[in-house]
Amino acid sequence: MEKRKILLVDDEVDLVKTIKFSLELEGYKVLVSYNGEDALNQARKENPDLILLDIMLPKLDGYKVCRLLKFDEQYKHIPILMMTAKTQEKDKLMGKETGANEYITKPFDMEELMEKVKTYLNK
Repeated sequence: MEKRKILLVDDEVDLVKTIKFSLELEGYKVLVSYNGEDALNQARKENPDLILLDIMLPKLDGYKVCRLLKFDEQYKHIPILMMTAKTQEKDKLMGKETGANEYITKPFDMEELMEKVKTYLNK
């Protein structure tokens, strides 16, 4: 069986390493992008099974990446879990409006993140 593919997008290198390690332990193939523009290109090229997406990114923010993918027939099926330090209600609302499936605030519990990932990939 082919490994499920996850696109991990964040500009914090240490956080990316930590999450990538945990996901790979669970048996996922992890693709990484450190800015929104690369994330969008990689999502379109690789068609991942799930995207973990930071909001505050260089080049294109996570809201724009999410909106561009969710309003495209070819990619709107991909679950997007936003991970962000933005905790205000207006930010969460914006996440929902752009089509994010989940809005996870940093710092988050790694086990909870892994459970959310499994939930979306086992649907």
